[in-house]
Amino acid sequence: MPLVRVDALEGRSKNDIKCLLDAVHRTVLSAFKVPQRDRYQIYEEHSKSNFIVEDTGLGIQRTEHVVIVTVFSRPRTQEAKQAFYSDLCQELKTSCHINPSDVVVCVVPNTDSDWSFGNGRAQFITGEL
Repeated sequence: MPLVRVDALEGRSKNDIKCLLDAVHRTVLSAFKVPQRDRYQIYEEHSKSNFIVEDTGLGIQRTEHVVIVTVFSRPRTQEAKQAFYSDLCQELKTSCHINPSDVVVCVVPNTDSDWSFGNGRAQFITGEL
């Protein structure tokens, strides 16, 4: 955990998708200090007519490389979230040539009772994690 969902315009190659997901995971590891195998990611592509990402009036220019990264996670500090936003943009720029202006992030906090990693158990609550 966290669970990361990446939404993007259709058309990326398998290598581009792998690069993107690997970059996101490296940033999750760094900013949120989770174990290496704590990797839960969903990548979904959308047609241009079904994916609208504007700029909230900030004057941010988007391209066809725009991604929305949604992170479902236990509560994180404001500092950890800000580090994640910044580090993610840097990692995606360096590794995948995605400009920071094309990166939209939303962190959705939840609690220990909101997670089951399998077998019908709430491992954070039972003490298994």
